[in-house]
Amino acid sequence: MNIDIYKQLHQRILFIEYEPGQILKEQTLAKEFGVSRTPLRTVLFRLEWEQLIKILPRTGVQVAELELTRIMNVYEARLELEEVVGRLAAERFAPHHFESLDGLLKDCDRLFDHKDPKALAAIDFSIKALFLDAAGNPYLKEMSDRLYALTFRLWYFNMVKMNGKTWKIEVTALKKELSEMSTLLAQNNPMNIGIAHKKHLLDHIERIRSQFLGLSGNSYTYQKN
Repeated sequence: MNIDIYKQLHQRILFIEYEPGQILKEQTLAKEFGVSRTPLRTVLFRLEWEQLIKILPRTGVQVAELELTRIMNVYEARLELEEVVGRLAAERFAPHHFESLDGLLKDCDRLFDHKDPKALAAIDFSIKALFLDAAGNPYLKEMSDRLYALTFRLWYFNMVKMNGKTWKIEVTALKKELSEMSTLLAQNNPMNIGIAHKKHLLDHIERIRSQFLGLSGNSYTYQKN
């Protein structure tokens, strides 16, 4: 599989450069990346397996819709997984992991009065990567990364739409998570870290839900500005 093409398409989907539901043409993508359709299809098959796109015969490739019920189901799975990640990471947290955690706290401070969804997303990516690195289990990482991608787009779309007040709430919540995890890690109690890791994700889900209380039905249809 062409990793460079995969990474570019994956990022475009996650950061909604390709709109949910948008139809992409294989021929256009192949021309853009300067490859034949065969290596491109290998990438597309991977993205379809990850449930980020659907390959439609004789039509093209459709970017997965943002379906609220489906995403909440994924969050339910993530809740259980993140508790395991937190517990394992706590057992193996090293000094350089603590240094990275302190650095991320400072990054949060810089974003409090400066709305930058991609920068806040980068901090969240880094927190996730930090705990997975400490956990040291490649199979757990693969599963966690895949589920995270399926929920990320709704959160990112939500951040883009936030006003100043809700943006500060989101930054504060992420900073609170980092501070609490740093304190708990210093206490060297892996079980409590696992429970806290799960609770922080649950709080995140509740903030997402609060943004969509006015929705009707079981799915959310993306609308571009």
